[in-house]
Amino acid sequence: MLLIHHWDTDGITSAALVIKALRLEDFTNLSPPIGEFRFDKRIRKAIEKSEKIYILDLNLPHEVENIEKEIIFIDHHIQPRIKNPKVKQINPALEGNEAPSASFVVSSHFSLWNAWSALGVIGDIGSKAFEIPKVGELLRKEGLTKEEALRLVQLIDSNYIVMERESVEKAVGILLSSTLRELLEYEPWIKNVEAIEKAIQDAFSSVELKKGFAFIEFTSPFNIISKIARKAVWEAGYEGAIVVNRDFHGKSQIYFRISSKLKERINMSEIIGALKEKGFNAGGKSEVLGCVCERDRISEALEIINSYLG
Repeated sequence: MLLIHHWDTDGITSAALVIKALRLEDFTNLSPPIGEFRFDKRIRKAIEKSEKIYILDLNLPHEVENIEKEIIFIDHHIQPRIKNPKVKQINPALEGNEAPSASFVVSSHFSLWNAWSALGVIGDIGSKAFEIPKVGELLRKEGLTKEEALRLVQLIDSNYIVMERESVEKAVGILLSSTLRELLEYEPWIKNVEAIEKAIQDAFSSVELKKGFAFIEFTSPFNIISKIARKAVWEAGYEGAIVVNRDFHGKSQIYFRISSKLKERINMSEIIGALKEKGFNAGGKSEVLGCVCERDRISEALEIINSYLG
């Protein structure tokens, strides 16, 4: 059995839930390259060797349209119906219903609920998850506090933040073979979190104020740019933050986040459109913009963003 899952806590817990529900002993679990929503050669080779495949918490319906294998596709993102008759698509969003995580969809499908189901939700929507009665119920059964649950998500997510794909995949087995109490003391993940927190603090120490916005430049191999922007706006109270990682595995990352107060004054979709017109890989929503570009085009991208800030 092959399981292909997202690299975050929701993807990892969803894979563990399927393995537990089916009592699988012989399985392979793989994650796409971190940050890339595609199947690479490694995944395609594994698909060729597999008879049955589970795809979990990955909004990649187009990737399975031409695969002539039995596929169970479980997700919670808004997506089109898959036309491939070999694919069984399990997603409440297809019927206009919402699920807070893929882990909840997996648990509902297999009637298997535990603290992993709750951690998937917390991983996807943070503290808002505690407003869902089922999340609190599952955590209480496991004897976990909210703080411990948030810490577990931080520990599990640390594997993708430090960009270790193999560690993401190993996390499924570690989850299956350990108690959640043991995971709270799991040294490799604790070291990851400490390294991530130091990198965030180091980056934040260089904050400047430009046009009323926090401007932060740093260099790190860790995928922490959105966390730094959130810290600037949500914790430090800046109205907006422009954050630049000058060298992220050979590329540059630019992340722009604004407070909800500025949504009417700053049209993020216009800025994203202007970046795309110039050939930048950009996307986002009303309060955030993300852009990946060549290192020699950082100034050009920032000029476009700044031109919309008055």
